Amino acid sequence: MVKFLASLATMPRVFAAGAAAAEEGGNPMPTMLLYVGFIAIVMVVMVYLPQRRKDKKAKEMLSALKVGYGVTTHSGIVGRIMNIKDDVVTIQSGVERTQIELKKWAIKDVDKPLEA
Repeated sequence: MVKFLASLATMPRVFAAGAAAAEEGGNPMPTMLLYVGFIAIVMVVMVYLPQRRKDKKAKEMLSALKVGYGVTTHSGIVGRIMNIKDDVVTIQSGVERTQIELKKWAIKDVDKPLEA
């Protein structure tokens, strides 16, 4: 990490040297490649890595589902888990205790029951 930060500190000098070479009639391609590479690294750090963490957290949440937990689906249905089979979850919802079968990926949030 320290080496990476040190290399970032020297980047302006590298860019300035490349720009000077381009002004003198040199090849601007190395400077352009440095810019593109730097932008690609920033994109990976700012977009890809946080999404990966979010996906991992969601996968852990879905694998920890148990009968009796309260859930909210992406469509806003709120209910309590009655049965889990492979990738299908049966929830009970509403005053009439309607049972609905859902895929696990449709679950947005899990409310674990309070234990006394």
